[in-house]
Amino acid sequence: MPEAGESRASEAARLARGAVDWLVDGPSPESEDPSLYSGLAGVVLILHEAHHHFDEDRYARAAERGADRLTGMLDSLEDCSLYGGLAGIAVALRALGRDEAADRALHRVRDGFDGERWNQMFELLQGNAGIGLGALLAGDVDLAVAAVTPYLTSADPTAGGVNWAVRPTAPRSHHVAHGTLGIAYALAAIGDAAGREDLVAMALTGAADVVSRNEAGPEGFLVPHSDPPHRPELIERYSYGWCNGPAGDAQVFRLLARITGDHRWTVLVDRCWHTIRRSGLPTRIRPGFWDNSGRCCGTAGVLALACDRLVERGDDVGFAEVLVDDLAARATVDEAGARWSNFEHRVTPSDLEPEPGWAMGNAGIARELMRYARLRGGGAPGYAVTWPDHPPTEPAGRD
Repeated sequence: MPEAGESRASEAARLARGAVDWLVDGPSPESEDPSLYSGLAGVVLILHEAHHHFDEDRYARAAERGADRLTGMLDSLEDCSLYGGLAGIAVALRALGRDEAADRALHRVRDGFDGERWNQMFELLQGNAGIGLGALLAGDVDLAVAAVTPYLTSADPTAGGVNWAVRPTAPRSHHVAHGTLGIAYALAAIGDAAGREDLVAMALTGAADVVSRNEAGPEGFLVPHSDPPHRPELIERYSYGWCNGPAGDAQVFRLLARITGDHRWTVLVDRCWHTIRRSGLPTRIRPGFWDNSGRCCGTAGVLALACDRLVERGDDVGFAEVLVDDLAARATVDEAGARWSNFEHRVTPSDLEPEPGWAMGNAGIARELMRYARLRGGGAPGYAVTWPDHPPTEPAGRD
């Protein structure tokens, strides 16, 4: 019913406002963590998003204070990665119009490159793929191409395509955060922007390897975390969120569908969604299953894909509503604002302290709640700031 939709959209907006208020008044503006993943760079972008969504200057002022803080930290940072260091900070500073500071950050990233890589990790979260995406979004296409070019000569052939050694251990990871699909996303996005067909071709070959590992049959899509299993005593074999599951895999397939015009990638997006819808999330089915509300491996990351599908596939809003209702049920709301405590069944107490950042905390959740509220209210289908690894939506019916 329209009334119910309007009520839920209002609740989402109220929760988002409370989450952003907690960011403004809580620990984040003076945080010592500068990162896009869990720290100040991610918070600054969501404060900027909130300013555009709510049209309130106090959010813009908080974002500017955060940008001042990030600028003052540049010269002391060594980490060049997208989600942990300077590449992500450059994205945030560029979005806020701090061009000189963003250029300084990118200059330091370039200086940290040895021609092959920046550190032992060779993937999206900490390595070349993410740094390339950050450079691309921050406006340095040449640096982006330099970052991903080493993947052309370091790919290992597999039965289904190619993959890469992403860490100094034997397992090969398959998904976005640390694996083949994150590299494929960077190769495709940067190759498309730079007119480099060889990079796009390598992206397709990497994605083909992961597709060949599907264990969910012809209707679904579910691929293990890694082979051989990486740290199986701690890491579950199958996940469903953005980082290591079909909610993130689908974002790669969305990008490949847009770049290639090949409908088979859209079919794979649908198969990812089929598996997500039937997984049981967001219910806590067993210890460790769906204990996180955040953007990286929790409900907010699935809501992002649900909203993409509302725009691109004309989906029924029902499952997005389930996700919003779950976020509302798990929120702590008081005079300080709204916030979420994730749950860790292996420690006592199991309820973790609320976090401000994009990955596991308020920033990432608020971003998706604001977008849901806009969509349900007839507003813009996208965001004020594009995220490095989240493709913009295309209108329904394009495929």
